[in-house]
Amino acid sequence: MTERQDSGQGGTPAGGQGGGAEERPVTVMVVDDHPMWRDAVARDLSEAGFAVVATAGDGPQAVRRAKAANPDVLVLDLNLPGLPGVEVCKQLVGGESGPSGPRVLVLSASGEHADVLEAVKSGATGYLLKSASTEDLLDAVRRTAAGEPVFTPGLAGLVLGEYRRLATDPAPAAPDRPVAPRLTEREKEVLRLVAKGLSYKQIAERLVISHRTVQNHVQNTLGKLQLHNRVELVRYAIERGLDTGA
Repeated sequence: MTERQDSGQGGTPAGGQGGGAEERPVTVMVVDDHPMWRDAVARDLSEAGFAVVATAGDGPQAVRRAKAANPDVLVLDLNLPGLPGVEVCKQLVGGESGPSGPRVLVLSASGEHADVLEAVKSGATGYLLKSASTEDLLDAVRRTAAGEPVFTPGLAGLVLGEYRRLATDPAPAAPDRPVAPRLTEREKEVLRLVAKGLSYKQIAERLVISHRTVQNHVQNTLGKLQLHNRVELVRYAIERGLDTGA
């Protein structure tokens, strides 16, 4: 807890997304069953310019309040009473909320590979250990809000490996899904680099386009393909061999 108390902020508020002053702050909900930790995280986020719209201390409460508050980002612990964090994530991201649900950043004390992979498969955008600094947390929430996957160093390679493993498993049948829509050449190019594990920043530098343009291409591709998150997007790309291109 002590490392979070020296989080003096200067310059542009972390809640902003690099736009004009009239842009609304990123809305965040914090879910953790330890009140002191939950309150400290919420306070750090608020002081950095994020709008903390709700908090919760157990799984069922998290689902109810998240659906009511509709935050941009859900900062979620995995070890929750009543309903595990991965189930909360599944209900809010992979369930009826679909693409309109919050993006989930798991903030957990566990660095176990099984926990990380389960969180990713449940729809989490990122995974950060509680040993991370306040600056790392603020940056992770900001990037999660933009749709960019964020992982504690050392876990990114593990997650990409899981993406590839998932691609070898047969996808569930979807008889009512229409023929795959046509992607533009630029969307295919971005998708190919996403499948290779590049971050949005790296993709922007590679293609000499803005970070925001990369985000827009990814969101457009998700919408066209009727996919919900990066796990499904990378699986789609790998199944079609896009990760092996030049």
